[in-house]
Amino acid sequence: MKVKEIQLSYKLTQQEVPDHKIETSESVYKIFKELTRLDREKFCALHLNRRNRIIGFEVVSIGSLTESIVHPREVFKSAILHNACSLILIHNHPSGEAQPSEEDKRVTSILRDAGDLLGIAILDHIIIGEDGYFSFADSGMI
Repeated sequence: MKVKEIQLSYKLTQQEVPDHKIETSESVYKIFKELTRLDREKFCALHLNRRNRIIGFEVVSIGSLTESIVHPREVFKSAILHNACSLILIHNHPSGEAQPSEEDKRVTSILRDAGDLLGIAILDHIIIGEDGYFSFADSGMI
């Protein structure tokens, strides 16, 4: 019987992000606040090394006005390839409201559990709204 041999490769593109240690949710918000201008949800993962420095970034999903489909497999695939120690999840609410929906809470819980299994911590999930942001970590929800 013949089976396919898998050889992984990925294409790196450059995106300008500040070269500093991520210490607060506000610092992440300042980097990604331009997401407020979008008319659809965009779900992103910020990959961090052991010292909480940015080593990668991925747009995981672009959805509709009210939702985006997020699956653990897609979130962690590039994190594993980047050898990320931890992740910060970020998405926008085109409605402008930064408060998390029940679906946001459910997805965050699923991704936190998946990260625990993989040894990749979810440090925060930040929702960007028109007048600010919501941090799961700052709210004690992660």
